[in-house]
Amino acid sequence: MTETDRTRRAVLTAGVAAVTALAGCDSGSGPDSQPSETGTTPPTEPTTTALTPTEGTEHSDLDLREANVTDVAVTNSGGQDYRFDVTLYHDDDGEDGYADWWQVETLAGDRLGRRDLLHAHSTTPFTRSETIAVPGDVACVVVRGHDQTHGYGGQAMTVAVPDGATRAIRQGAERKSVAESDCP
Repeated sequence: MTETDRTRRAVLTAGVAAVTALAGCDSGSGPDSQPSETGTTPPTEPTTTALTPTEGTEHSDLDLREANVTDVAVTNSGGQDYRFDVTLYHDDDGEDGYADWWQVETLAGDRLGRRDLLHAHSTTPFTRSETIAVPGDVACVVVRGHDQTHGYGGQAMTVAVPDGATRAIRQGAERKSVAESDCP
């Protein structure tokens, strides 16, 4: 094998590795699509759908140092299991930390499930999904983003279960408690 062949092979191998890594982030596959601590993965064919995109959420005035929840869609996966498609908006390029998870919790602050994020996602809003069990007596949940540097803060959302209606909650730099009156 000539030196040119070895160099060409090295360049091709590096190119394939780079494309594979980028495709994993864009397609929703790869490390971020692995089950989180809930031990479940999103179903491929949900049974009942109740999607309500967030209306009127302005992105231009969000503090991008915080992990802002800008959209949540909810799909009933059967029984008490719901697939949450959560969009976060955070400046992962502008600081040392990145948005490292989002979680679903009751109004009292009890965590029902969490979606871990394993790497930075630049400054573009991105959506990741997780299936989480929501007890039958819970009609409204809170979805919060978290980042490595600032913790909780920024915009959270309350979500009506099972219909999926949402309401943005501006927390500021600190986690804000949420009341039933904050639900959609």
